[in-house]
Amino acid sequence: MRWLTLYARSRQVPASLAAMVIGAAAVWAPAARDGGGPADPKMPVFVLVAGVTAASIGLGGQDLALDRTAAIGWRPRRAAHVLLIGAVVGAVLLAVATTTDTDLATTAFVVRDSAGLAGLVALGAVVCGGAYAWTPVVLWLSFSVFAPAPTSLPMEVATWMLLPPGTPAATWTALALAVTGTTLYAFAGPRR
Repeated sequence: MRWLTLYARSRQVPASLAAMVIGAAAVWAPAARDGGGPADPKMPVFVLVAGVTAASIGLGGQDLALDRTAAIGWRPRRAAHVLLIGAVVGAVLLAVATTTDTDLATTAFVVRDSAGLAGLVALGAVVCGGAYAWTPVVLWLSFSVFAPAPTSLPMEVATWMLLPPGTPAATWTALALAVTGTTLYAFAGPRR
C-alpha cells in the first residue's frame, strides 16, 4: 500500500481531487439556485473538463530515470491512471448531484463524457507532454461551446461533449478517444 501512497503523492492526486471537488461545487451552486431541474449540458461538461484538467498534471512523471526503476511495469499503471481519472471525475460530479439533489446530468452523459475526456487528456499527454496535457481538452471544449448546432456527422463528432446521451456519433467519438488515448499513453507515456 505504501507504493500506492507514494505514487499518488508524486502524481499530485490530493491536489487534483481537491480541485475536482471545488469545481463540482462551483457548478452546483448556480444549478441549485435554478431549482435543481435539468441544467444546460455545458455546466456538467465544464465540471468534467475542470476535473480532467486538474488531474492531467499527474500524467507526467517527475523523473524519467526514476520511472524506469519501478518494479511494476508502467503500462498497467498508466492505463489504470487514465481509467481512474475518468472514473473519479465522473464520480465526483454524480456525487455532488446526488448529495445535493440536483439534476446536473444523466449518468449516461457523465460516463460517456468522462471516459472520452480522460482519453483525450491522455492523448494530450502523449502529444504535448504532461504539463500541457490539458490543452487538447480545453481547445475542443472551446470549439464545442462556440460551434453552431450540429447538422451533419462531422459537426456531431466535433461537438460530442454537449450532445445528449444516446447520440451515436457522440458515443463513438468518446469511445474512440478513450481507447486511443489510454492505449497510446499506456504504451508511449508522456512526451518528454
